[in-house]
Amino acid sequence: MIDSDAPGLLIQADAVGPESPIRSMRNYRFIERLDHGFHGCFYILSNFDNPVDRGIIPGNSLEIAVTDKSADVDPASAVTREGLVKLLNEDLAGEYQAIISYVIYSQVLKGAQYMNIAAELEVHAAEELSHALIISKQIDYLGGMPVAVPKPVKTSAKAEEMLRFDLDNENDTIRRYRARVRQCEALGEYAMAEQIREILIQEQDHQIALATALGIDVPDVSK
Repeated sequence: MIDSDAPGLLIQADAVGPESPIRSMRNYRFIERLDHGFHGCFYILSNFDNPVDRGIIPGNSLEIAVTDKSADVDPASAVTREGLVKLLNEDLAGEYQAIISYVIYSQVLKGAQYMNIAAELEVHAAEELSHALIISKQIDYLGGMPVAVPKPVKTSAKAEEMLRFDLDNENDTIRRYRARVRQCEALGEYAMAEQIREILIQEQDHQIALATALGIDVPDVSK
């Protein structure tokens, strides 16, 4: 039985009875539960691969084998437009954090070995501002209100620690934007996905610059 407050739930094909009228779909997203008293309940499901393709099936024909977002189906794209607004606002707060971090770190890094990266961090600060404007525009396009509060900014008297703070933030940002691209495409927002891809390219450049300054390999954030 699916709870009526679980929209967006992903269901694998094996979870649907063999007599289901929408058995031909490979994967499904739960849309809504309809209760009809004596006749029991019905479920509205949409085709994961083609969201406009929907079907209604009786509740007793749906035997759930997988009922969480850790299913084999990629959960990254299981998001509504409202959910995407929330996620983009989290990204925006991260961009604010990055702007502040780069502004501070670029000015307080000391030592000849950090002169080049300090100058590069100034460029990063301007690029992060551009990212924040792009993300804000997407939030407004989706009908949301951009947040005004950054994520917490870490500081340190040690140059290497500051660079590691930045690198950790970039690693997290890259993971989030890779997921965001898939989520935008799942909603049919391909232009938005392309804009986030452009941001992702710059974030990966930041990651490479920071790892190089620290003398370490670029972290693998694909896992």
